[in-house]
Amino acid sequence: MTLKGNCLTTAMGIMPHTDPERAIDLALTLDIPFWPQLPRYSFYEDMYVQVSEHFPGIRIDEEKQRIQLNLAAFYDELPEYAERSSDKSLFTLSPMYSATLRAFLTRDLSIYPAVRGQCIGPLSFGLKITTEDLKPIIYNDEVRMFLFDFIARKVNAQVEQLRAVHPAVFVWVDEPGLEILFSSFTGYPSDRAKVDFAEFLAQVKGLKGVHLCGNPDWSFLLEGLDLDILSVDIFSNGYIFTRYTREIKKFLEAGGILCWGIVPTLTEELSAEDVLSLTARLEGFWMDLAGRSIPLELILDRAWLAPARCCLVNADGHETVERAFTVLREISGILREKYGLN
Repeated sequence: MTLKGNCLTTAMGIMPHTDPERAIDLALTLDIPFWPQLPRYSFYEDMYVQVSEHFPGIRIDEEKQRIQLNLAAFYDELPEYAERSSDKSLFTLSPMYSATLRAFLTRDLSIYPAVRGQCIGPLSFGLKITTEDLKPIIYNDEVRMFLFDFIARKVNAQVEQLRAVHPAVFVWVDEPGLEILFSSFTGYPSDRAKVDFAEFLAQVKGLKGVHLCGNPDWSFLLEGLDLDILSVDIFSNGYIFTRYTREIKKFLEAGGILCWGIVPTLTEELSAEDVLSLTARLEGFWMDLAGRSIPLELILDRAWLAPARCCLVNADGHETVERAFTVLREISGILREKYGLN
C-alpha cells in the first residue's frame, strides 16, 4: 500500500455520539473513514476497556467506571489464555465491546482510497491501568511483555477484518499517555519505552501509525521507529512540533505521512475560528517549515488533515464535532484547489 497525502481527511476514532449509525455516517464523510468508538454509548466503548477484552486478570467495574488488573488472576488465567491464543477470534472485538465495527464493515467502502481502524497503544494502556496496589502495570516486566504482544495481536485482528472488505487498510494506535514518559514522575524511562515500542511495531501487520493529542519529545516518534503515519494536534501543539525541523524532514523524505490536526473540536475554540483562519494557521506552519529547507511540495505530498483531537465534553453533545468535520472538509477543498492536488 502506497500512501499519498494531498490533504486527504480522516479523524480520531473517539466520537461523542450515542447513535452508532449516525456516528458511522459521519465517519464516512471523510476521505479515509474509520469505525467510531462511542464511550458515551457504553463504558465498554472506552478505548482502554475496549482493548482489554480477554486480557487475563482484567476486571471491569461498569458501575464505578473502572478497569484494573488483578495480578493473581492474571497468572491464574494465563495458562487458559495460552491454550486459546492460536484462535484469532480471541482478539476480535465482540459486539459488546464495539457497537460500530461490524456495522462499518457492512457499508460500501469501495469508493474510499483507504479505511482505518484504531486501538489504544501499549504504552498508554500500561501506564494507565494499575494493579490493586495502584501501580501501573507497565512497571511489571512480565505483564509489560504480555501486554505489548496482546495489543499487537488485537491490532492485527483488526487489520485482517478490514482487509476482508478493502485492500488498503491500516490501524493506528492512540498513545495519549506518551508525554508522561518525559516527565519526572515515571519510573519507565523513554529509552526503554522506545525499544519496547519498536518491537511492538515490528509485530504489527501493514502500515504503522500513531495518534496522540499530547506534546511529547517528538523525536521519540519521528526518528528510529518503523512508523508510517503520525497524527498530531497541530492546533494546540503546532508551534512546538514544527521546531523539530530536521526530524520532520527526515520523516517525510522517508515516505512518512503527517496527519495535521488543525480543526479544534472544543465548542469555545471552534467558535473563535473559521475556515479561512484555520487554513491560514495551517499554511503558516507549512511556510515556516518551507523556509527551513522542507519543500512545500513534499509537505503537501505527505499531508493528511484531521480534527485536532476527539472531544466528549461539549455541552451540545455531537453538534460541535459534526461542525468540525464540515470545517475540515472545507479546508481540504480549499487547499486541494489552491495547490492543484488530486
